[in-house]
Amino acid sequence: MGTNIELEEGWAIILNQIRKMVNIIEGVPESPMDGTIHATIYTMCTERDPFDYSKDLYERYQGVYNDYLSCRVLPAIQQKQDNVSMLQEFAKRWANHKVMVGKLCRFFDYLERYYIPRRQLPSLKDIGFSCFREIVCEKMKVRVRDAVILLINREREGNEIDRGLVKSVLEVFVEIGNENGKDNLDYYVNDFKTAFLSDTASSMLGKLLMGLRL
Repeated sequence: MGTNIELEEGWAIILNQIRKMVNIIEGVPESPMDGTIHATIYTMCTERDPFDYSKDLYERYQGVYNDYLSCRVLPAIQQKQDNVSMLQEFAKRWANHKVMVGKLCRFFDYLERYYIPRRQLPSLKDIGFSCFREIVCEKMKVRVRDAVILLINREREGNEIDRGLVKSVLEVFVEIGNENGKDNLDYYVNDFKTAFLSDTASSMLGKLLMGLRL
C-alpha cells in the first residue's frame, strides 16, 4: 500500500477491523484488533484531492450500522418467541450497540473533529443512536411495550417478574433520545408513558422508573 489509499482498498481494511470489533462485542472468538483502522481512516481523511475520502467515509459510517442492525440485531430480537427472552435480547442488543457506537466514534474521530463541524452534519453518536431507533425500535416498540405491560400486570396479580429487565428495557427508550447530552424524552413518552398512563399498571411504572438516568 502506497502513500495514497484508494477508497475501496481502505474501506476493505476498515471493514475487516469493524468485523473483528463486532465479533468481540458479541462474544464470538476473534483475533485482536490492531491499529490499522485508525491509521487508515486518518490517511483517507487527510490526503489531498482526489484522495480525500472524508465524505465517503462519513456516508459509509452510517451504512455500517444499517447493515449490522438490519441483518444481525433485528432478526436476533424478532426470532425470540416468548416475551422474556425477547426483552432480554432487546436490552442486550442495545447495551452492545452503545459499546459499538463508542468504539466507532473513536475510530472515526477525525471526522468528528474536522469534517462534521465544518459542514454542520449530525454527529457520529447521533447517527449511531438514530439508526438503532429507526431500524430496531420503530419495528419492535409495539411488541416490546405490550410485553412490558404484560409483565407489570403479572406482578400486580402476585407473580414474580424480573424488575431489572423491565427497567433496562424502559431505559432504552429514555436513552435513545439522549443524543449528545440532549434530554429528549419524546421517545419514552410517546412509546411508553402514554400507554402506561392509560393502563392500570401506571402506578407500578413509577416504582420501576426510580433510578433511571434521566
